Amino acid sequence: MRDGMAKGLSALHAAVYRASRGRIGSRLVNNDMLLLRTTGRRSGQPHTVPLLFLRRGAAFVVIASWGGRDHHPEWYLNLAADPRCSVIIKGEERSMSAHTTAGEERATLWALAVAAHDGYAGYQAKTERQIPVVLLTDRRV
Repeated sequence: MRDGMAKGLSALHAAVYRASRGRIGSRLVNNDMLLLRTTGRRSGQPHTVPLLFLRRGAAFVVIASWGGRDHHPEWYLNLAADPRCSVIIKGEERSMSAHTTAGEERATLWALAVAAHDGYAGYQAKTERQIPVVLLTDRRV
């Protein structure tokens, strides 16, 4: 799938999820979905993308796979520039802070992600970049 088509489908998914307060679009490939809102690193404008996620205590884990493309997704680059973000889960919004995991933490969370959705292993096999595993934790305003 081309980047433009994937972005269009992502925008449609986010719109339906938001409009239905998560009644539609909150599950995909047997996993829960959230909406991640970041600030554009160049535009300064808010950007929203639907992502599969895993719960890790009070935190959420998201995977910057971008379908195994050789470049990081825009939402990940936005978080690298500014880790402040928010998530919307079934109509409830929470302020979060993003942290790219490394070492043992990444290995543990990557294994959990692959167990939840084996497509991630296929995405990693398609690219030479190490797919980032991002931990989203509550941010106190």
